[in-house]
Amino acid sequence: MCNGLIGKKIGMTAVYDAEGRRIPVTVIQLGPCVVTQVKTDALDGYNALQLGFGTRHKSRLNKPMAGHLKKSGQGPFEVLKEFPSAAASDYQVGQTVPLDIFKVGEKVDVTGTIKGRGYQGVIKRHGFSGGKKTHGSRSHRVPGSIGCSAWPAKVIKGKKLPGQYGNTRKTVSNLEIVDIRPQENLVMVKGAVPGFASSLLTVRKSRGNR
Repeated sequence: MCNGLIGKKIGMTAVYDAEGRRIPVTVIQLGPCVVTQVKTDALDGYNALQLGFGTRHKSRLNKPMAGHLKKSGQGPFEVLKEFPSAAASDYQVGQTVPLDIFKVGEKVDVTGTIKGRGYQGVIKRHGFSGGKKTHGSRSHRVPGSIGCSAWPAKVIKGKKLPGQYGNTRKTVSNLEIVDIRPQENLVMVKGAVPGFASSLLTVRKSRGNR
């Protein structure tokens, strides 16, 4: 069985359980994902499935990739990703992996790219508390002293300083699946996931469930 799928973040909302408790959820369009390549231990040294998700214009593909995707009979796809699968030989190229690999109540790991925030200072980037706001103070949002006096007379690597913040890959682990709607390819997970609305996500079974 495949242990993950590719999806797209739709947005956040809330649902209510049987006891009337409000649960914040993220709605993810998970699939349809098409098998574009089956990798087996005999030919490739490991078992995995390469899945394609989304659509893009044919002019955005080079000839080698177009020939590769032609075998599946579908595409071109927006993104291709590999997922380890011990039963990779049970799948065929061109087959659509259904949502039934996940179940309500199951824990999953969601990976995405967090929002890019550009060049930011230490308060927003690292959560510094900031300086005093009293009369005469000139240290409000600056990082403060970072040197090491006379020895070693340099700034130690790894200091928390202003710089690029966001636009990095992050994984949120052990999110619970609250609802699955296979007719619409929608999955609702409890809590927030990385990225903005319409950004690409990868949803995998949590390590304890693989």
